[in-house]
Amino acid sequence: MTPQDDLNPPPAAAAGATTVPAASFESSLERVARELLRQQRTDRRWRVFFRLAWLGLAIAIAWALFAQRSHVATSTKPHTALVEVQGEIAPGNDASAEALVSALKSAFEDPGAQAVVLRINSPGGSPVQSGIVNDEIRRLKALHKKKVYAVVEEICASGAYYIAVAADEIYVDKASLVGSIGVLMDGFGFVGAMEKLGIERRLLTAGENKGMLDPFSPQNERETAYAKAMIDQIHQQFIGVVKQGRGKRLKESPETFSGLFWNGEEAIRLGLVDKLGNLDHVAREVVKAEDIIDYTPRDNVAERLAKRFGAAIGYGAVKALRELPRIH
Repeated sequence: MTPQDDLNPPPAAAAGATTVPAASFESSLERVARELLRQQRTDRRWRVFFRLAWLGLAIAIAWALFAQRSHVATSTKPHTALVEVQGEIAPGNDASAEALVSALKSAFEDPGAQAVVLRINSPGGSPVQSGIVNDEIRRLKALHKKKVYAVVEEICASGAYYIAVAADEIYVDKASLVGSIGVLMDGFGFVGAMEKLGIERRLLTAGENKGMLDPFSPQNERETAYAKAMIDQIHQQFIGVVKQGRGKRLKESPETFSGLFWNGEEAIRLGLVDKLGNLDHVAREVVKAEDIIDYTPRDNVAERLAKRFGAAIGYGAVKALRELPRIH
């Protein structure tokens, strides 16, 4: 064999040396391609799955949001109709005039309802909302000739009591809190803090009273007197409603309309309420219809979530800044 033969191996040997790596490379490439294809199919299936899941969730939420609030169907069977007054009395709340009036109408119009019971656990709220409910109770009582009873649980103060006095009788627990017949308008003054921080207030108004009670401006005696006169007038409206509702049962004293509140036992002595008793007692012993049907509108799940995570944020911000008279 010559040196030239060493430099040029036989054709068969050279072919064999290149054929084995090429086949191995093609096999590996094929496996990689198959794996990529499988992965793509898996990813596509998961994308389709999540899209369908989100679509289903969106449809469920949309259906729940647009579904009507649940109301109990009317019943011809004799029963006591219940309407709950829970929490702050304010627009958009469970105890708003819109919600309560709707429930009251349904309760009064049901032929099986022997009487309507307001179960109250509220610290009060808007005098406007409370007044609307009070007026509607009186109208419905006259129209349908049915009795209305108020049953107080923990508290029936200010605006809640404004509603309660429209009832024919008010029942309490001996430890319930009742009263607070008064009106307040509260706010804050930041003038001193601004001076310490070196902040200048620049307020432009069209109308000399447009910036009335601005918390960043010094208190103005004329504006304060005007606001005080306004809430005094609302207070007199409240007093008139209480006297109309309680009549001769009310044992009026200098403290009756001072904004004080009393426990249930003392409230009976003062004529603010009538007797001790809870919902079951009133339904069984007073209305004589032990079966109770609740007519209070209830939010569905989606509405509660929307209020908690969405509307509640904006409402809380506005509520923190606004200054409106409230019965408290």
